[in-house]
Amino acid sequence: MTLSSPRFLRDQWSQLAIRLCAHVLLMVSPAVVFAEDQASEIWLEEVVVTAEFRPGAVQQLPASISVIAPDDAGTTVQHLEEVLNRAPNVNLSSGGARAKYIQMRGIGERGQFADPLNSSVGLVIDGVDLSGVGAAATLFDVAQVEVLRGPQGTLYGANALAGLINVVTKQPTPDHTAQIRLDVGDYSSFGVGGVLAGPVGMHGGYRVSLQQYQDDGFMKNRYLNKETTNGRDEASYRAKYVWQKDALKWDVTVGYTDIDNGFDALSLDNNRTTYSDQPGQDKQETAYIAVNLSADLSERIAFAGSVSHADSEIDYGYDEDWTFDGFDPIGYSSTDRYRRERETQTLDFRWLSRPGEGFVDGIWDWVVGVYGFRQDVDLRRDYTYLSSPFDSRFSIDRLAVYGELSRSLGASQSWQLTFGARLEQFESDYQDSAQVQFSPKDNLFGGRVLLEKHLDDNSLAYIGVTQGYKSGGFNTDGSLDTDLREFDPETLWNIELGYKARFMDERVELRGALFRMQRRDIQISTSTVRPIPGSEAVQFISYTGNAADGFNQGLELEFTFDLSDRATMFANLGLLDTQYSDYVDNSGRDLDGREQAHAPSYQFFAGLSYQLQQRWQLRLELEGKDAFYFSSSHAEQSSAYELINASLTYQHDAWSARLWGRNLTDEDVFVRGFFFGNDPRDFYTDRVFTQLGEPRQIGLTLQVDW
Repeated sequence: MTLSSPRFLRDQWSQLAIRLCAHVLLMVSPAVVFAEDQASEIWLEEVVVTAEFRPGAVQQLPASISVIAPDDAGTTVQHLEEVLNRAPNVNLSSGGARAKYIQMRGIGERGQFADPLNSSVGLVIDGVDLSGVGAAATLFDVAQVEVLRGPQGTLYGANALAGLINVVTKQPTPDHTAQIRLDVGDYSSFGVGGVLAGPVGMHGGYRVSLQQYQDDGFMKNRYLNKETTNGRDEASYRAKYVWQKDALKWDVTVGYTDIDNGFDALSLDNNRTTYSDQPGQDKQETAYIAVNLSADLSERIAFAGSVSHADSEIDYGYDEDWTFDGFDPIGYSSTDRYRRERETQTLDFRWLSRPGEGFVDGIWDWVVGVYGFRQDVDLRRDYTYLSSPFDSRFSIDRLAVYGELSRSLGASQSWQLTFGARLEQFESDYQDSAQVQFSPKDNLFGGRVLLEKHLDDNSLAYIGVTQGYKSGGFNTDGSLDTDLREFDPETLWNIELGYKARFMDERVELRGALFRMQRRDIQISTSTVRPIPGSEAVQFISYTGNAADGFNQGLELEFTFDLSDRATMFANLGLLDTQYSDYVDNSGRDLDGREQAHAPSYQFFAGLSYQLQQRWQLRLELEGKDAFYFSSSHAEQSSAYELINASLTYQHDAWSARLWGRNLTDEDVFVRGFFFGNDPRDFYTDRVFTQLGEPRQIGLTLQVDW
């Protein structure tokens, strides 16, 4: 079934209409009262995206980009997972106490165990590559989250096949400022944070932020009679220094995140009650530093460079049987624990033509750059059914050169043509205590061609073709057949048609994109099971292989409307159609034509911000998502859902209070799913097991600024 087929459009739009009409119209209707009370001059604030080669306003960049400001999220948010549903065609997989794995347009990983992981969606925080360690993405004192959908092969290479998340923290202020924030809420949640910022001398500035957050989690352990076995304890510390004089600017950011979360989220009864006698953990300590420099080297050439270093210690483990010793009359009881030490260094140096100073009398603007990446990962796995701990060491080196040319066309210079390319050399080395060794190497290529048309000062149309890539790899489990041990690189071609505009005196802002991605040698996370010796239970083995081909296509819309000087309406919509082509899995199942995993057919977010009085603001939000397959290994799916969020904020000069609630109707949201036998009560019959997302939460945030 194609995106353009009548059936697809009928099914998707009819479902959306039924679910949206009853909710959105009720939220929007109060705003109409003020439609006649519009101010004579209302305009939307310009949002600047920093993740591109040349920072620019989101409305002027020929790409599908969402920008989310956590401070404007309505409900108080603590972590990246709590805001990404506000961007179309972005999905999450838990894999722990936090949703650490991201899918864009149906592409992305869903978890990691012993094998090395190549990320499909990159995560960058203040210039530091933290792809694959998303638990570090706390949101206190964050200015904006930039969501770039589609392959970013020219910009970021192998870790951005499906897209990129760029987290930008707040900058120093020209005056001395301070902030204290206090959060309290359900499940004994408590957070406290503070910020100090100000100038240093004539040309410098600093900003320091500290936050501690904790809660009891949403699960109850009946066996241990505790409600804190899945709790969260998260701390983030950050310091930033910026120095700028004329065109010379450099900044240093130092950060430390300490995550000490429990992991006891899997239940035999698919509810919020567990029986684990050895609850797991989902811990992470990450320390990083990034140094950025930009300068005008001459009247024609500018320079931008960055160097970063990050160290992470990751400790993830769980009770594999999800119960206690003696629950299984045969005696099956097992735990699994993965401890990683990960060290990452990056450098990125680029030279750019200054405005109007490109090749051929300034006609061709240009960018050239060199990128280096080094990562070392040491793993120790302690597993009940291993005779001794499993140790492995994995290193990866990437070296890339890239460039981009662009020029204006036509008498009015309203057309712009852009060519970009990136050549990346990938080398890796792996060895473990089971005497397994791999050293794959690849030369990978990505690029893009863009044609954009500035229709007027407030509107832009574009069409682009982009190639993305993802390096190959290997599976380390020695029990797998030889032909399953290695997998090939994945490539895709993305064609995208987009339109962006502001109209009605800049009170309305619209962004839309229609895309189709053709995928080859799809890297697919699948699984198999094998009996555990001496038990009727089975061991669940996850591994990566290559499907034949497939496509991902869809539509993305984002809309903001200043209805009046008191009311603003906002909404986004993602439609997605995905399929495998000519794919037969290792068990012989023919999956040709089946939807890909973690790829909901629709996703939406809508709301209304309403100024009740001078100091009171009401915000209503509705978000929803269609059902999706948990995995390609089985046919189990999540459930479609709609969530209602709301907040009421009181602002009084330098302090504010916000009463907020998420998932007010307390809907069950499934973030992860398995299909295998793990319950001795039904003799380990294969069935679905799910992990639940957050239930209803209500909280209060107090903030003081001076």
